[in-house]
Amino acid sequence: MPTTSILAHFQELDDPRISPATRHQLLDIVAIALCAVICGADTWVEVEAFGRAKRDWLGTFLALPHGIPSHDTFGRVFAALDPEQFERGFRSWVTAVVELTAGAVVAVDGKTLRRSHDRTQGKAALVLVSAWAETNRLILGQVAVQPGSNEIPAIPALLQQLALEGCLITVDAIGCQTAIATQITEQGADYVLALKENQETLHEAVTFLFAAGQADGFADLSHDYRRTIEKNHGRIEVRQVWTVEDPAVIAYLDPAGAWPQLRSVAMVVAERRIGAESSRETRYYLSSLPGDAARVGAAVRGHWGIENRLHWVLDIAFREDESRVRQGHADQNLAVLRRLALNLLRQEPTAKMGTKAKRLKAGWDHAYLLKLLAS
Repeated sequence: MPTTSILAHFQELDDPRISPATRHQLLDIVAIALCAVICGADTWVEVEAFGRAKRDWLGTFLALPHGIPSHDTFGRVFAALDPEQFERGFRSWVTAVVELTAGAVVAVDGKTLRRSHDRTQGKAALVLVSAWAETNRLILGQVAVQPGSNEIPAIPALLQQLALEGCLITVDAIGCQTAIATQITEQGADYVLALKENQETLHEAVTFLFAAGQADGFADLSHDYRRTIEKNHGRIEVRQVWTVEDPAVIAYLDPAGAWPQLRSVAMVVAERRIGAESSRETRYYLSSLPGDAARVGAAVRGHWGIENRLHWVLDIAFREDESRVRQGHADQNLAVLRRLALNLLRQEPTAKMGTKAKRLKAGWDHAYLLKLLAS
């Protein structure tokens, strides 16, 4: 059955149960949970209900020696399962099915699972840093931020696990660090890093550079410029991108050469108009790319795909922010199941409908669910 190809990537999982009276096979539990999450289940109770409703169908390709596990069993197993091993299985599957094209934009950003905290146990909400392939619209991997820490050490840990040669990595301001830029270039990729006040001196210098350039029309400053206009959902978005690649300017901004392969700086002015109201935001970037305003602008635009096409979909279609699963490692492991399910739904292009509708269709139509599992 198609599920075999997916489950093969989880064969190395260590079973956390030590009781000799174990009744259910570990991969059966993983397979039922994955199918249930694809089909709309968001809690362990719903996973059990799905399994019981689909018992005969699941039995055509799973052993199920003692039927369908209870919701408590699902909860205990996923709470005890090693999340790093489970994530490795996810990445192994992604590597097998995804081939990134040269120059592909890979956006890196963090997301907080807001209701995964447990104040009575002193457990903070889970934060996952994900890598998102914008062109493929797939999650490549994720790493959990350690309690009491932030995204800065998690980003290098995530990047280290991915094959990024030839890709373009975009990271928000928290990841605008020389060590992260160094790692990106050492892995054979380029970068576009958002620059804010956390790099105070450099931010001030780049802000002054573009302010001076605009004041005199960039008369003495070699630059590139791109303006785009988009109309979506009743709003107009105007984006202007200026880039400066002049080696003398770059040397002035980074005299110690702390930023590896820094080749250009950019300013992006985004204006949004909805009826008579408008808003305007100015952002700055460091990049190892040449000063091609169109390419830098497309990378900046592509970075927001991780918010609009990943984080927003997880919250709306999978209700991730509402999930109260929090025991042990269950929140992290269930998050991996959601991301695997979302990747499978995105890989299957024949059903022209939204993610939530695809989940419902998979629950109603065994043939469609099998097609998803085979994608």
